[in-house]
Amino acid sequence: MEAAPCISQIAGLLAEPKRIAMLWALMDGSAKSSEELARLAGLTPASANAHLARLIGSGLLRAEARRGRRLFRVAAADVSHAIDALASTTLASAARASPDAPLPVLAAPPALRQARLCHGHLGGELAAGLYARMRAAGWIERYEQRLDITVKGAHRLASLGIFTQALASPLACDCFDWSQQHPHLGGTLGAGLLQLFLQSNWVSLVNESQALQINAVGHAEIARLAANE
Repeated sequence: MEAAPCISQIAGLLAEPKRIAMLWALMDGSAKSSEELARLAGLTPASANAHLARLIGSGLLRAEARRGRRLFRVAAADVSHAIDALASTTLASAARASPDAPLPVLAAPPALRQARLCHGHLGGELAAGLYARMRAAGWIERYEQRLDITVKGAHRLASLGIFTQALASPLACDCFDWSQQHPHLGGTLGAGLLQLFLQSNWVSLVNESQALQINAVGHAEIARLAANE
């Protein structure tokens, strides 16, 4: 129980709405000035600087000088992971509390909406579109609550260098995350596809964030997967 006070200290910092608003604005890996963060969080410059000082002092943010300006960014990837987990838990707990109610929409920075890391696999709009195409093309089929890779899907994936028989369980599952209202592919197959995209240099990580940057070749190649079948 000795660790509990340390956990509560960080939790208390993240619980303040204005501070989490500034951290949320930096989740895409960007660096922003105190003036910009103050405007985004609805704070006066003096209040923003006070909050930023606490976030830097706690190790959640870091400051850097760029062309005479002082900019702020997330200090490390674990900070982004923690905020991402809180966002996911927000939606999951809302779904458990009111199963028939629509889920709240968490407005994400555009880079996170497009493509992001989600529990070790690809999330965001790009992932949801790919998953929909894979199901429509017959690569994946649902049997009650279970997802299975079809013979056709296994053959197509093998041609990409992903051998489903070598992957651990769970191979495929629906995954919902806070940046999308539609599911994307989870499981070891989802992780394998992300590794393929990274190794092919189609996507790349953005600083210490959850955001993924997709280049032009990556957009074209991923859009071709499971399309027109």
